[in-house]
Amino acid sequence: MASKEEVSQVSATLDNLDVAGEKPPSKNALKKAAKHEKKAADKPHHSPASAVKSEGTKTASKPAGKNAKIQGAALIGVGVDKELDFAGWYQQVLTKGDLIDYYDVQGCYILKPGSWSIWEKVQRWFNDEIEAMGVENCSFPMFISAKVLEREKDHIEGFAPEVAWVTKAGKSDLEEPIAIRPTSETVMYPYYAKYIRSHRDLPLRWNQWNSVVRWEFKHPMPFLRSREFNWQEGHTAHLTEAGAGQEVREILELYAGVYEQLLAVPVIRGKKTEKEKFAGGLYTTTVEGYIPTTGRGIQGATSHCLGQNFSKMFDITVEDPSAKEGEKKDPLYVWQNSWGLSTRVIGVMIMIHGDNKGLVLPPRIARYQVVIVPVGINVKTTEEEKTKLFGSIDALAKTLKGAGVRVHVDDRDGYGPGYKFNDWELKGVPLRLEVGPGEIQGAYVTTARRDLKAKEQLAIADLATKVPALLNTIQADLYGKADASFKSHIKQVTEWKHFVPALNDKNVILMPHCLQEKCEDEVKELSARKEAGDETPEDARAPSMGAKSLCIPFEQPPGVTEGETPCTNPHCKNKAEAWCLFGRSY
Repeated sequence: MASKEEVSQVSATLDNLDVAGEKPPSKNALKKAAKHEKKAADKPHHSPASAVKSEGTKTASKPAGKNAKIQGAALIGVGVDKELDFAGWYQQVLTKGDLIDYYDVQGCYILKPGSWSIWEKVQRWFNDEIEAMGVENCSFPMFISAKVLEREKDHIEGFAPEVAWVTKAGKSDLEEPIAIRPTSETVMYPYYAKYIRSHRDLPLRWNQWNSVVRWEFKHPMPFLRSREFNWQEGHTAHLTEAGAGQEVREILELYAGVYEQLLAVPVIRGKKTEKEKFAGGLYTTTVEGYIPTTGRGIQGATSHCLGQNFSKMFDITVEDPSAKEGEKKDPLYVWQNSWGLSTRVIGVMIMIHGDNKGLVLPPRIARYQVVIVPVGINVKTTEEEKTKLFGSIDALAKTLKGAGVRVHVDDRDGYGPGYKFNDWELKGVPLRLEVGPGEIQGAYVTTARRDLKAKEQLAIADLATKVPALLNTIQADLYGKADASFKSHIKQVTEWKHFVPALNDKNVILMPHCLQEKCEDEVKELSARKEAGDETPEDARAPSMGAKSLCIPFEQPPGVTEGETPCTNPHCKNKAEAWCLFGRSY
């Protein structure tokens, strides 16, 4: 139960939030807020705050004299500064924004309606797109027998440390342990060999939405690194390499669409190096994002061409359609792809758009695009006046719903407008409409964009057209801001002496590189050390971990000449093959 001191602290803070003369939150509401805050503070030891701080090879304390706590912040709101304590900020935004809760199995999280609704919108958009391509949804079991999993040595070696095994049923040991899928190639492909009997069965294009388990030994982090996570995984088979390759790029473009069109997050499209490609695949394409606060890159989603490796392993063949009547030709192994997008998209979006007031949600994926908050109600307001006001508000909500806007009316009793403003800002609703007797009399509403501080007025007669247009503007502005930030932090470097300083300034580096695995390892090792005279303070936002290759961007700037341009690694004698993007990453 909340103490008197805690209730008093919440009350004092909320006094500054409310509108003069209006009814403050009830004592019961204050107690609830204090209790909520105390519960968040008492979270178990496996919280993401400690997880994020522990990532990397080394982290140091915050710069001396800088306190991350936001002075005067409401207990119901975010209490730490994003720039000074990113880990603590991320933890509070997720929990106070009502997106997740912790589970009693470390590394697993409860996705509450606030976050699941975002994932559902991603699902709907992506499903519509892949169904138009001819992809069908299906569902395969989560269990894999040991003998099947171990058939593809290179593939399983990439996941072996993370595979979870079922060894008991009740009190009895299983005769053979059963793996829980970390991914479904070895689950599905033995049956693809059964279903694909002729070239007329191609392409076979199936997708499933499920959860997978990867028993991470690293520190878990909600949405970015958890032991169970939700995703979609597409698995397709094609007659030719060209057909498979075309689909790889089509899917990658859809992944870019999820980030750029829905989440307002810019990404770079590219190909992974041989070192970073999917284990057992021919090549991997990727969309890569950037987190400005930490200066790290982050892999957004991947689309893999598996080549014929798995079809040879599982004997997935068809007859050669070029064979003439009576001519016998060897069967052809099919070409396969796999591609996946996970709930990581939610974490990336939060890290990029969120601020010290909480979540900032792009309108296209927000659970509620608009919240209407009644204002101007005080102790002198009669029941008749309240009834009239709420009737007008319901009519406004109906108008907006008719225009295709997801709208919510906050008619909670016992909470003043100031409390509600803070609450909905914390939850990231893109647009707030304030409606009181004065607004109804003047035939307008007061608007407050979540991404801006300014308020404006809109005529009630124009709501059905102006609000959707304003939501589109918010979506575009969020993308534009994030895109400008990303582009300003991509630095082209051709001399090693500029590499580490640029990295320490929270940039990702585009440099000429030979694309050899040994050289990538050297770059990571060299960039993990501080150059002589570099006195840049280390902290959790700019760790001393080395840079890894993020991707070889498809859009290559001029400046790399085959056989002439040297690799930027000072210890490498090879010539550069392409511009490669390097950075510290999640």
